[in-house]
Amino acid sequence: MDFSSKLLENAVSEISRLPGIGKRTALRLALYLLKQPSEQTKYLTEALNLLKKEVKICKKCHNISDSEICNICVNPQRNSSLVCVVEDVRDVMAIENTAQFKGVYHVLGGKISPIEGVGPQNLHIDTLVNKVKNGEVKELIFALSSTMEGDTTNFYIYKQIEDYDIATSTIARGISVGDELQFADEVTLGRSILNRIPFDGTVKG
Repeated sequence: MDFSSKLLENAVSEISRLPGIGKRTALRLALYLLKQPSEQTKYLTEALNLLKKEVKICKKCHNISDSEICNICVNPQRNSSLVCVVEDVRDVMAIENTAQFKGVYHVLGGKISPIEGVGPQNLHIDTLVNKVKNGEVKELIFALSSTMEGDTTNFYIYKQIEDYDIATSTIARGISVGDELQFADEVTLGRSILNRIPFDGTVKG
């Protein structure tokens, strides 16, 4: 791709580093921003800078937050003993959009994947196990993707807590095997939460 401007080329190169954005899309975005009033690009730049500088990770659930403890964790209307275990913050947003879940979350930050070099030590599993040990949890809902990595992560966590007197369940398989949670429609995802089933402590093949 030939550029008439080095500045444009640099902007396209940086934008194309974003996931899911190729060079052509990056060029379209760069040219769009170039045509906009200076105020708009200024607001965008300020918003991104503030996001990077000010955003926090909730100390209780590891969700993205504007404060030390997120709005979900501090909400007295939420059932703090019912914990939904998810892979990342996009899954929290997906489940919240269903308006069916009244508990709290625990964001692992990924799932166990030896092929990608992600082990239990790379995830927020220890803090989850500590919640169980401290008696804060009555039920864990495993809401990870229906993949081998997701099921392996569920199984690993289950083995860490099986000696404690808490219920464990998994979302109903209205979510197709192999699907990512964030891409499920809200109705299906909401029903899967409401119709969750006991977790049997196995890894599905």
